[in-house]
Amino acid sequence: MAKKKTNYFCTECGWESSGWLGKCPGCDSWNSFVEVEKVTGKNQKPDQPSRGNWAAAERGRTAGHSKLMSLAEVAAGENIRVPTGITELDRVLGGGLVKGSIILLGGEPGIGKSTLVLQIMGSLPAGSSLYVSGEESSAQVKMRADRLGIDSSGIGFLAVTDFAGILDAVTESEPEFLVIDSIQTAYVDEIAAAPGSVTQIREVAAGLLRLAKSRGITVILIGHVTKDGNIAGPRVLEHMVDTVLYFEGEKLQYYRMLRAVKNRFGATDELGFFTMGDQGLSSLEKASEMLLSGRPLGVSGSVVTSTIEGTRPLLLEIQALIVPSSFAAPLRMAQGLDRMRLAMLLAVLDKKTNLGLSGMDAYINVTGGLRITETASDLAVLSAAVSSIKDLQTYYDAIILGEVGLTGEVRGISQIERRLSEAERTGWTRFVLPAANKTQLEKTKLGNQLELYYVSQINEAFDLLFP
Repeated sequence: MAKKKTNYFCTECGWESSGWLGKCPGCDSWNSFVEVEKVTGKNQKPDQPSRGNWAAAERGRTAGHSKLMSLAEVAAGENIRVPTGITELDRVLGGGLVKGSIILLGGEPGIGKSTLVLQIMGSLPAGSSLYVSGEESSAQVKMRADRLGIDSSGIGFLAVTDFAGILDAVTESEPEFLVIDSIQTAYVDEIAAAPGSVTQIREVAAGLLRLAKSRGITVILIGHVTKDGNIAGPRVLEHMVDTVLYFEGEKLQYYRMLRAVKNRFGATDELGFFTMGDQGLSSLEKASEMLLSGRPLGVSGSVVTSTIEGTRPLLLEIQALIVPSSFAAPLRMAQGLDRMRLAMLLAVLDKKTNLGLSGMDAYINVTGGLRITETASDLAVLSAAVSSIKDLQTYYDAIILGEVGLTGEVRGISQIERRLSEAERTGWTRFVLPAANKTQLEKTKLGNQLELYYVSQINEAFDLLFP
């Protein structure tokens, strides 16, 4: 009989312990330890395929090639990236799929994860990919492929959840690209735990990682998400893979956003836009126009700013609603913006303008479903708030940029040229910018082509926008 014992480990960082702990010593998270059964011995038939036998065989096959060498002697492959032909996906990945890498794709149910990976398989060379489905039958996947207009004759398919069966199929077909849909359904028969448990996910991911690195196979894992929006399973799963992609957006909306939160072969926090239709997901290159398509004109409390997502500049509308409060403590509500940052900015505004914000509720919304994490939109947030309080639209319909400090100064921002170039491409010519960026822009052609207004204090910006 296999010997079993109970262990506890942290679902956030993978820290193991022989007993339950309230606080993880590794990542300081609370109540993150779960109890699992750990198999310490094996009692298996010699002819039964297993993860352990496969791992031993792989070590034996590659043992002769493992030797100490200088890093300069390693030959970097010229064709290490394989473009998928999906423009926005290639942007997020940094140019295409990297051979021997493992990619984790997460998102809400029905957001389009299986549709995207099937479109990827359809764009790859025939006979080079294997689609392993643990949730859908072959008929269901074939129906989706027909609806998307994908030639499925060159895509291998396997409906299995046993890890040993997956390894046997990979050994037989030797694919270059492998899709596991989903990682929560795969299991190792030697582990006495249910599929989808923390132990099973960790063991299956470890086996797939060895498979990808030893044979140069690109592996795409589809992962379910929890109610908090994180990928289900141990946090160590995201540390093991090379790239982590998240699908964002509402299922009822026609567009989706694909964000890279980790990428060893490209920029982090890169963002790709897609539209969802009857023919599947289509790349949306003019994202700024889409985000501003429903913007109302000639109203108060609405301004436009620019943010950087990875290497991509985007134009966003910020809306503000400031109304008298019915409570002793006024509300500070933010959608797409850090609420504590908003409270600090409104405190600076109240100090420098005496608008009486201490008795008003403030509601700030970043339209389009995006979340702003940088500070370059501080001045735009305050301008929208002042516009709502005075019930006046801004005098100039301009892009407003600038970080605001606690003393009311407008500080310089990064990548100003990229932001202005994107705005000019979409037809914007007026900009309210920090004075600290003036010297930088005067050295470029943008300083002569565009109508630029420089400010160093928030009151200067308000005098310019609300004369």
